[in-house]
Amino acid sequence: LEGVRRPRELHRRQRKRAALPVVAIVGYTNAGKSTLLNALSGAGVLAEDKLFATLDPTTRRVALPTGREALFSDTVGFIQKLPTDLVAAFRATLEEIREADLILHVVDITHPQAGRQSETVMETLGDLGALERPVLLALNKIDRLPDRAALGPLLADLPPAAREVEGYVPISAAKGTGLDDLLGRVEAILSAGMVDVTVRLPYERGDLVALFHEQGTVTGVTHGEGGTVLEGRLPRRWVDLFRPYKV
Repeated sequence: LEGVRRPRELHRRQRKRAALPVVAIVGYTNAGKSTLLNALSGAGVLAEDKLFATLDPTTRRVALPTGREALFSDTVGFIQKLPTDLVAAFRATLEEIREADLILHVVDITHPQAGRQSETVMETLGDLGALERPVLLALNKIDRLPDRAALGPLLADLPPAAREVEGYVPISAAKGTGLDDLLGRVEAILSAGMVDVTVRLPYERGDLVALFHEQGTVTGVTHGEGGTVLEGRLPRRWVDLFRPYKV
């Protein structure tokens, strides 16, 4: 278990230094999470039909439609009735979900137990205290459906907790279908998590000025006594860092 925690803590520190929004990809085992990350990033992430094929989270930079980047993090597949001796290792791999800016819930919409599987995922997210984060539903493997009309009844079979989120996007990670729409929706949700902020930053805190420009949207800059006043919008995850400098 310690061997799982240590590299994960290192990965978490590296992500914080990267100063990019984080999207955590979650879902029942074999829902297609690793295949989706492969498709979005072009990286060779292991995609196996195997429990715990992704035990150490794998994170990749992904370009969003406007050119902004985000870090997408693959996580271990959820399962029902997890063996007791695996519970601690399983939960250790999921700790970072609580720090994500967005949770991307991938569902194999063609699976006969899709409803129960998605319910397991949502229950686990609730147990982790992660449902304060926005959740977007990715309905995967639509290439296996006879037509789009077949999607409606399958979506209706999902539990309310899985449907009452930030919306859903039908995709096929294997075929690349719907991925542009998915990234557009991801970026829209991340942008909606922006907060209007006005701060006065001391001149010696050029690092914070640079961070504001990198992570936020600057609408006004004024140089005066005591520092640089920046007006604009910041992702909610950065607001606490700038709070001491709010005007």
